Amino acid sequence: MTDQRFLDLAVESAVANVHTGGGPFGALVVRDGEVVATGVNEVTTTLDPTAHAEVVAIRAACRALGTFKLDGCVLVSSCEPCPLCLAAALWARVDRVVYAADRHDAADAGFDDRAFYDLFAQPREEWQVPVVQLETTDRVAPFTAWANRPDRVEY
Repeated sequence: MTDQRFLDLAVESAVANVHTGGGPFGALVVRDGEVVATGVNEVTTTLDPTAHAEVVAIRAACRALGTFKLDGCVLVSSCEPCPLCLAAALWARVDRVVYAADRHDAADAGFDDRAFYDLFAQPREEWQVPVVQLETTDRVAPFTAWANRPDRVEY
């Protein structure tokens, strides 16, 4: 199958999800021309703000493949991934991301991911939600423990 056909499947799953009460987003993880996993937006149905279609698909693909690294895979989405989903794709190490609608199409439908992209371009001091670093007794203790663990699984 081609990227176009996989995109069509992602869009079809997004439309079907709307008809069952979910959000208008669908995603697939593809490897070697085969669909490994699918996901649809489950934010309102599961009350999980991180249950975006891409994240749901990535989680399912990792379970199906028995790994947290999706190298060799392509994330196919009905819409341009928001910053959360894009970061998840990068952490999953997918080879490529392919999408249909873009952030402007999403904004026109009331899903303004552009606001997050714009926010990240601003200095944190200007954000409405404060994100601040505070000193602790040993802020790097978790990293020291990690570095000292010989059986750690690198990612």
